[in-house]
Amino acid sequence: MEAHVKKSLDEWKEEICDLLTEIDKEYENVKSELLVYNYKFSITKQVVQSTVNDGIIQTIREMYHKPFEERFNQLKENIKDLDEKKKVFQMFVDKIDKVQGKEEMKPLSFIK
Repeated sequence: MEAHVKKSLDEWKEEICDLLTEIDKEYENVKSELLVYNYKFSITKQVVQSTVNDGIIQTIREMYHKPFEERFNQLKENIKDLDEKKKVFQMFVDKIDKVQGKEEMKPLSFIK
């Protein structure tokens, strides 16, 4: 592989790896927040199930349960999106590695 092509691919790969690092950081932040809302949503669900007073149940649902459920579902979607981004950008890295690996092997194929 010509040096300028290899250099360009290496720079591109580095840029993509930086993006992957940022995606991983965001993923961890969302994952942590998702865990918190998982607990909040679960606790409010249990409290609602254990409460007999309809007025209190309605208040809990409006103040806590619905907002926690909405945020929990939103965070789950964010995790799915981030997973997809990670897969896509990792494909770039894998393809660049594959192309560079094939090019590095070519001279060896002439030796027989």
